[in-house]
Amino acid sequence: MPNAIVIGASSGIGAALARRLIDAGWTVVGMARRASALPSERYHHMAADVRAPDFRSRLAAAIERLDAIDACIYASGIGHELALPAFDHEADVFATNLLGVVITAELVLPRMIARGAGHFLGLSSQADQLITPSTPSYSASKAGMSAYLEGLALACKPHGVAVTNVRFGFVDTAMSSGTRPFLISADRAAALVERCMVRRPIRYTFPWRMAPLVWLFGLGARLRVWLS
Repeated sequence: MPNAIVIGASSGIGAALARRLIDAGWTVVGMARRASALPSERYHHMAADVRAPDFRSRLAAAIERLDAIDACIYASGIGHELALPAFDHEADVFATNLLGVVITAELVLPRMIARGAGHFLGLSSQADQLITPSTPSYSASKAGMSAYLEGLALACKPHGVAVTNVRFGFVDTAMSSGTRPFLISADRAAALVERCMVRRPIRYTFPWRMAPLVWLFGLGARLRVWLS
């Protein structure tokens, strides 16, 4: 049976994906700050915070539970609005959305490369195209994540390992509130990630029709930067 590690498995897309993989016959090790109630003998949950100093050691322990890692999905992510003059959450956003991906890749990808097989997926965002004064840490961390994943994809492909950058729009999770265009459920997003696990693209953007809206939304900020 195939094995997967899901980072951020206690809620949102990560939890939905863990459930779907278990139903499809995968053995899953899930990691998250909070507990998980997935009732399956093929699921093992480990408490871990990607921002904590012991994340490397906890992830190493999770890796050791599996004979091989067929897939690793980084689904952990946070966002906070910037409320000047406070910068209380900015470092946490980068630690979760970007540095956590780097640490996970550091531990997982060498194992995959040694086998000549495996798939590493990271859940980024179409916000990686935005320059915004309201959530600069979220957009910038996702931009860094997207660029890093796609660079890794090119580096790892000759070694038989796939890396996919998944760029969603709005997903109905704890991070979403109010009316959002093209909002999809966490389970729908998880199904799309499963599709990526089969097709193994370097970049997957959904929905495509949201991309023009993202561009228009960010146009004012880009003009202010260019004209400054």
